Amino acid sequence: MRTQVGIVGAGPAGLLLSHLLHLSGVESIVVECRSRAYVEQRVRAGVLEQASADLLVEAGVGDRMKREGLVHEGINLLFNRRLHRIDFQKLAGRCITVYGQQEIVKDLIRARLEASGQIIFEAEGVGIEGFLGDDPVIRSRECEIECDFIAGCDGDHGVCRTAIPEGILTRYERNYPFAWLGILAQAAPASKELVYANHERGFALLSMRSPTVSRMYLQCAPEEDLSNWPDDRIWDELRTRLECDSFQLAEGPIVQKGITPMRSSVCEPMRCGKLFLAGDAAHIVPPTGAKGMNLAMGDAAALARAFAEFYRSGSREMLESYSGACLRRTWRAQHFAWWMTSMLHRCEGDGGFEHRRQLAELEGVVGSRAGAGYLAENYAG
Repeated sequence: MRTQVGIVGAGPAGLLLSHLLHLSGVESIVVECRSRAYVEQRVRAGVLEQASADLLVEAGVGDRMKREGLVHEGINLLFNRRLHRIDFQKLAGRCITVYGQQEIVKDLIRARLEASGQIIFEAEGVGIEGFLGDDPVIRSRECEIECDFIAGCDGDHGVCRTAIPEGILTRYERNYPFAWLGILAQAAPASKELVYANHERGFALLSMRSPTVSRMYLQCAPEEDLSNWPDDRIWDELRTRLECDSFQLAEGPIVQKGITPMRSSVCEPMRCGKLFLAGDAAHIVPPTGAKGMNLAMGDAAALARAFAEFYRSGSREMLESYSGACLRRTWRAQHFAWWMTSMLHRCEGDGGFEHRRQLAELEGVVGSRAGAGYLAENYAG
């Protein structure tokens, strides 16, 4: 098989890149080791910045998002059992849209297949080679794809980044001393907008996926055993950490539980020869700032523009500047995610000093236009 851009990974970055290339008249093939059912059902991020939502609409794959997505004009900070709203629309002139990553994946897969795009699911033994020279190849047991370029959109545990020889990439990492216990519950969200809670027992987040499905998180230990968290304990802890006079949790069956480690990671550069990294293959951000999927979509859009310019004019300028431009945006997102994380999560062993400092910082954020504006501008993108 032969194509112009071979894409490894059928997540939001890989699928969006393929779709945007199609709109620009550039050929691509997507190779994915998982099944279509798996990638369409895995629950991940669910918050779209204004620019990400606009990009989906402009690319012609935003109709269902506009019908079913939940547009929020702000978020809430909960501390000292009082709710404080950050008005994105007023402070930054932008909104966010709550729409699950798996729904975006479904929309993009449908769009690619309707346009006769090629997505090879359940590819076994995927590997890449030749990207340091002029003959990049993606191989699996099912196929061999010769291409001009390879886009590595296969996540943190994929094959693309690990195929890069030692000494070319520098990886910057930070591991946080806590994790998130996430649940999906068949219960109406107690708040119309997201609630980020700082509590002496630890962080909690009230989010949603639809008017009837709640997505909620509790700060926990990284080595936490899910068997120690029966449903009753989860609801007790959520009620405690989200206690306030403004709303009351609605409970329902918990249909999914999972532990999400909290860490940051950035690889520099995001390119090696004719291999370009995008999304989680290049960077991981703590979920507190809701930046992971948005960074991945931004990478895909930048890479699509660069490839389109190359095939249109032969210019390599945008390809050469891709890594630097994306890394600048990535490090800004890393700072924001770190700031949100450090302001909201409980730290052990400081005699309560850090928690009192956090409360003072939160008061400063909600009590000044500058502090609230910084949060609004960065969260909404």
